Amino acid sequence: MKEHTLQATFHIYETDTELPQADQTLLAHAREALGYAYAPYSGFRVGVAAQMANGDIINGSNYENAAYPLCICAEQSVLASAASRYPGVSVTALAVVVKSAHKTISVPAAPCGGCRQVICETEHKNQQDIRVILQGETGPVYVFQHGRDLLPLAFSDSYL
Repeated sequence: MKEHTLQATFHIYETDTELPQADQTLLAHAREALGYAYAPYSGFRVGVAAQMANGDIINGSNYENAAYPLCICAEQSVLASAASRYPGVSVTALAVVVKSAHKTISVPAAPCGGCRQVICETEHKNQQDIRVILQGETGPVYVFQHGRDLLPLAFSDSYL
């Protein structure tokens, strides 16, 4: 038997004011997108902003459904929107923020497994790394230089 350790490296900023201005702007767009989230059941809102290679920024938010498996994650909604609105233009960064109706979230919440897979697929499709910037309602900011750092054993076309 062999043992193998998987590790991810990311940067932690104590506040968003320590970030470069472009990242602060992207987080502001993600916070704005929280207002568009539809989360009547869980009260858990997710706002996302995608930085496009051409400089444009687009927003996305989660959309719940009483039949939970039919919910649409914010990360997947913004990446699908980016692909349809900007064919051939890469996403270079994603900012993800969360807010709960039930408590203050003071640490970043990482995307779910399905969203991590979609981020990895988008990186592969566009041959472009996606920086992922995460923040709770308050508190520190985590910055991953590659989306694949969130899912080190991602399923890929190499298996097909």
